[in-house]
Amino acid sequence: MPSDPAPRVLVVDRDAPDPGALRIAARILNAGGVVAYPTDTLYGLAADPRDPAAIDRLVDAKRRPAGLALPLIASDRAQAERAAAGLTPLARRLMDAFWPGPLAIVVAAAGGLDPRVVGAGGTIAVRVPADPVARALAYLLHYPITATSANRSGSPAPATAAAASDEFGADIDAVIDAGPTPGGSPSTIVDARGTAPRLVREGAVAWDRVLQSRA
Repeated sequence: MPSDPAPRVLVVDRDAPDPGALRIAARILNAGGVVAYPTDTLYGLAADPRDPAAIDRLVDAKRRPAGLALPLIASDRAQAERAAAGLTPLARRLMDAFWPGPLAIVVAAAGGLDPRVVGAGGTIAVRVPADPVARALAYLLHYPITATSANRSGSPAPATAAAASDEFGADIDAVIDAGPTPGGSPSTIVDARGTAPRLVREGAVAWDRVLQSRA
């Protein structure tokens, strides 16, 4: 655990993030750390979903109840497929229609993930975000990162790095400050394991848009 009262702050430009700063964040993740970072809507918490010690830290920091799966963010579609055991034609159509963007797709999980990342029925919810910082961080880890909101359970999710830092203090290792995020609704989550989409959580992508894209 870090001894400083606040996490390390890594300032980057959202449109052209400094690779050096992001490599520092990726090294922290590789070492089992937890990093707050911007997404399409709000700040999230990144950890390596394959590392039980890292997931311990994340769950403890959030004070997250047991039994809740952790969504993932990938740098691109190919990386998302590494965490999946297979994709249905529906999942591929939704990826084509909405990625990069705030639509998470529930698919069968590949092996090697910490059990607390995996949902009921052996699934994961994964997406490729529009935010270049989030994509770059996953790219540098060479694997999807966790995408749970950067707040203690029951608290509002933050739209700024300062709010994420204040929320967790030394319970996390670093915050990537790319300025305020747009805020708004979290990502929409859609189960794409069958032939028709099933809404898991309403969010930034309207459900009628999902239904229009399934054919």
